[in-house]
Amino acid sequence: MSQQASPLTYEKVLEIFQQTQEDFRQSREELREMREQMKDTDRRMKETDQRVGGLGTRVGQIVENMIYGDIVSQFRDIGYKVTARSQNKEFGEKGTKDSGEIDLLLEDGDVAILIEAKTTLKIDEVREHIERMEKYRRYIDAGTSGEKRRYIGAVAGTVVAENVINFAHENGLYVIVQAARDVEILPLPEGFKAKEW
Repeated sequence: MSQQASPLTYEKVLEIFQQTQEDFRQSREELREMREQMKDTDRRMKETDQRVGGLGTRVGQIVENMIYGDIVSQFRDIGYKVTARSQNKEFGEKGTKDSGEIDLLLEDGDVAILIEAKTTLKIDEVREHIERMEKYRRYIDAGTSGEKRRYIGAVAGTVVAENVINFAHENGLYVIVQAARDVEILPLPEGFKAKEW
Protein backbone atom coordinates (compact mmCIF):
# COMPACT_ATOMS: atom_id res chain seq x y z
CA MET A 1 0.00 0.00 0.00
CA SER A 2 1.26 3.41 -0.88
CA GLN A 3 1.29 6.13 1.69
CA GLN A 4 -0.70 9.14 0.92
CA ALA A 5 0.83 12.57 1.42
CA SER A 6 -0.63 14.42 4.30
CA PRO A 7 -2.66 17.42 3.29
CA LEU A 8 -0.99 20.82 3.51
CA THR A 9 -2.33 22.84 6.31
CA TYR A 10 -1.83 26.47 7.08
CA GLU A 11 0.51 25.53 9.93
CA LYS A 12 2.57 23.24 7.62
CA VAL A 13 2.90 25.97 4.92
CA LEU A 14 3.88 28.48 7.62
CA GLU A 15 6.51 26.05 8.96
CA ILE A 16 7.95 25.59 5.43
CA PHE A 17 8.13 29.37 4.91
CA GLN A 18 9.79 29.86 8.30
CA GLN A 19 12.35 27.15 7.52
CA THR A 20 13.03 28.70 4.10
CA GLN A 21 13.44 32.10 5.70
CA GLU A 22 15.91 30.63 8.22
CA ASP A 23 17.85 28.93 5.37
CA PHE A 24 18.06 32.28 3.54
CA ARG A 25 19.26 34.00 6.70
CA GLN A 26 22.00 31.38 7.21
CA SER A 27 23.01 31.63 3.56
CA ARG A 28 23.29 35.42 3.83
CA GLU A 29 25.39 35.05 6.97
CA GLU A 30 27.68 32.48 5.27
CA LEU A 31 28.01 34.74 2.23
CA ARG A 32 28.92 37.71 4.45
CA GLU A 33 31.59 35.60 6.21
CA MET A 34 32.96 34.45 2.85
CA ARG A 35 33.22 38.06 1.67
CA GLU A 36 35.09 38.99 4.83
CA GLN A 37 37.47 36.06 4.31
CA MET A 38 38.00 37.09 0.68
CA LYS A 39 38.80 40.67 1.75
CA ASP A 40 41.28 39.33 4.29
CA THR A 41 42.85 37.02 1.66
CA ASP A 42 43.11 39.93 -0.81
CA ARG A 43 44.77 42.08 1.85
CA ARG A 44 47.29 39.33 2.66
CA MET A 45 48.02 38.74 -1.03
CA LYS A 46 48.70 42.46 -1.55
CA GLU A 47 51.06 42.48 1.43
CA THR A 48 52.87 39.41 0.07
CA ASP A 49 53.12 40.97 -3.40
CA GLN A 50 54.68 44.10 -1.88
CA ARG A 51 57.20 42.03 0.08
CA VAL A 52 58.11 39.92 -2.94
CA GLY A 53 58.36 43.02 -5.13
CA GLY A 54 60.72 44.62 -2.62
CA LEU A 55 62.83 41.47 -2.54
CA GLY A 56 62.99 41.42 -6.34
CA THR A 57 64.18 45.02 -6.37
CA ARG A 58 66.91 44.23 -3.85
CA VAL A 59 68.07 41.15 -5.77
CA GLY A 60 68.16 43.28 -8.93
CA GLN A 61 70.29 45.91 -7.16
CA ILE A 62 72.69 43.22 -5.94
CA VAL A 63 73.01 41.82 -9.48
CA GLU A 64 73.60 45.30 -10.92
CA ASN A 65 76.31 46.05 -8.34
CA MET A 66 78.04 42.70 -8.97
CA ILE A 67 78.08 43.29 -12.71
CA TYR A 68 79.32 46.86 -12.47
CA GLY A 69 82.29 45.96 -10.30
CA ASP A 70 85.01 45.23 -12.89
CA ILE A 71 83.16 45.81 -16.13
CA VAL A 72 84.82 49.16 -16.94
CA SER A 73 88.30 47.61 -17.08
CA GLN A 74 87.00 44.74 -19.23
CA PHE A 75 85.54 47.13 -21.80
CA ARG A 76 88.83 49.04 -21.71
CA ASP A 77 90.62 45.72 -22.41
CA ILE A 78 88.63 45.28 -25.63
CA GLY A 79 89.34 48.77 -26.88
CA TYR A 80 86.83 51.18 -25.32
CA LYS A 81 88.36 54.08 -23.41
CA VAL A 82 85.65 54.31 -20.78
CA THR A 83 86.00 57.57 -18.89
CA ALA A 84 82.67 57.79 -17.06
CA ARG A 85 79.85 55.62 -15.89
CA SER A 86 76.41 56.21 -14.46
CA GLN A 87 73.80 53.88 -13.05
CA ASN A 88 70.03 53.90 -13.46
CA LYS A 89 70.00 56.71 -16.01
CA GLU A 90 66.42 57.71 -16.76
CA PHE A 91 65.47 59.33 -20.04
CA GLY A 92 62.35 60.74 -21.63
CA GLU A 93 59.23 61.92 -19.89
CA LYS A 94 58.59 59.38 -17.14
CA GLY A 95 55.54 57.21 -17.75
CA THR A 96 55.43 57.76 -21.50
CA LYS A 97 56.14 55.11 -24.13
CA ASP A 98 59.30 57.01 -25.11
CA SER A 99 60.84 56.91 -21.64
CA GLY A 100 63.04 54.35 -20.00
CA GLU A 101 65.96 53.61 -17.77
CA ILE A 102 69.46 52.41 -18.57
CA ASP A 103 70.91 50.22 -15.79
CA LEU A 104 74.50 51.19 -16.56
CA LEU A 105 75.81 53.74 -19.05
CA LEU A 106 79.54 53.69 -19.84
CA GLU A 107 80.92 56.63 -21.79
CA ASP A 108 83.91 56.68 -24.13
CA GLY A 109 83.96 60.05 -25.85
CA ASP A 110 82.07 59.41 -29.08
CA VAL A 111 80.78 55.98 -27.95
CA ALA A 112 78.45 55.03 -25.11
CA ILE A 113 77.69 51.50 -23.95
CA LEU A 114 74.19 50.92 -22.60
CA ILE A 115 73.94 47.86 -20.34
CA GLU A 116 70.80 46.09 -19.11
CA ALA A 117 71.25 43.73 -16.14
CA LYS A 118 68.93 40.93 -15.05
CA THR A 119 69.18 38.12 -12.55
CA THR A 120 68.05 35.61 -15.15
CA LEU A 121 68.40 37.03 -18.64
CA LYS A 122 65.79 35.91 -21.17
CA ILE A 123 65.31 36.49 -24.90
CA ASP A 124 62.35 38.82 -24.29
CA GLU A 125 64.56 41.02 -22.11
CA VAL A 126 67.19 41.13 -24.85
CA ARG A 127 64.46 42.27 -27.27
CA GLU A 128 63.31 44.89 -24.77
CA HIS A 129 66.87 46.19 -24.47
CA ILE A 130 67.14 46.48 -28.25
CA GLU A 131 63.89 48.51 -28.22
CA ARG A 132 65.27 50.60 -25.33
CA MET A 133 68.43 51.28 -27.37
CA GLU A 134 66.28 52.50 -30.26
CA LYS A 135 64.20 54.70 -27.93
CA TYR A 136 67.32 56.14 -26.36
CA ARG A 137 68.77 56.94 -29.79
CA ARG A 138 65.53 58.75 -30.74
CA TYR A 139 65.55 60.59 -27.41
CA ILE A 140 69.15 61.76 -27.92
CA ASP A 141 68.51 62.75 -31.55
CA ALA A 142 65.45 64.80 -30.58
CA GLY A 143 67.28 66.70 -27.86
CA THR A 144 70.64 67.46 -29.41
CA SER A 145 71.91 69.57 -32.21
CA GLY A 146 73.59 67.01 -34.40
CA GLU A 147 75.43 64.95 -31.75
CA LYS A 148 76.83 61.94 -33.52
CA ARG A 149 77.72 59.78 -30.56
CA ARG A 150 77.45 56.08 -31.31
CA TYR A 151 75.61 53.79 -28.93
CA ILE A 152 76.29 50.10 -28.47
CA GLY A 153 74.51 47.68 -26.20
CA ALA A 154 75.27 44.94 -23.73
CA VAL A 155 73.10 42.64 -21.65
CA ALA A 156 74.13 41.04 -18.38
CA GLY A 157 72.86 38.33 -16.09
CA THR A 158 73.84 35.88 -13.42
CA VAL A 159 71.96 33.13 -15.26
CA VAL A 160 72.06 33.26 -19.06
CA ALA A 161 71.13 30.29 -21.27
CA GLU A 162 73.13 29.49 -24.39
CA ASN A 163 70.26 30.37 -26.73
CA VAL A 164 69.97 33.81 -25.08
CA ILE A 165 73.71 34.39 -25.50
CA ASN A 166 73.48 33.45 -29.18
CA PHE A 167 70.44 35.69 -29.72
CA ALA A 168 72.16 38.67 -28.10
CA HIS A 169 75.34 38.17 -30.13
CA GLU A 170 73.32 37.78 -33.35
CA ASN A 171 71.77 41.17 -32.58
CA GLY A 172 75.12 42.86 -32.02
CA LEU A 173 75.03 43.01 -28.23
CA TYR A 174 77.84 42.18 -25.85
CA VAL A 175 76.93 39.58 -23.21
CA ILE A 176 78.18 39.84 -19.63
CA VAL A 177 77.77 36.89 -17.25
CA GLN A 178 78.55 35.99 -13.69
CA ALA A 179 81.67 33.80 -13.66
CA ALA A 180 82.67 32.47 -10.26
CA ARG A 181 83.17 35.60 -8.11
CA ASP A 182 83.63 37.96 -11.01
CA VAL A 183 81.75 38.98 -14.10
CA GLU A 184 83.13 38.69 -17.58
CA ILE A 185 82.30 39.74 -21.08
CA LEU A 186 81.84 36.48 -22.96
CA PRO A 187 84.16 35.69 -25.84
CA LEU A 188 82.68 37.03 -29.04
CA PRO A 189 81.75 34.73 -31.90
CA GLU A 190 83.78 34.94 -35.07
CA GLY A 191 82.71 37.89 -37.18
CA PHE A 192 80.94 39.65 -34.28
CA LYS A 193 80.38 43.34 -34.85
CA ALA A 194 78.73 45.45 -32.21
CA LYS A 195 75.56 46.99 -33.55
CA GLU A 196 75.46 50.76 -33.36
CA TRP A 197 72.46 52.93 -32.71
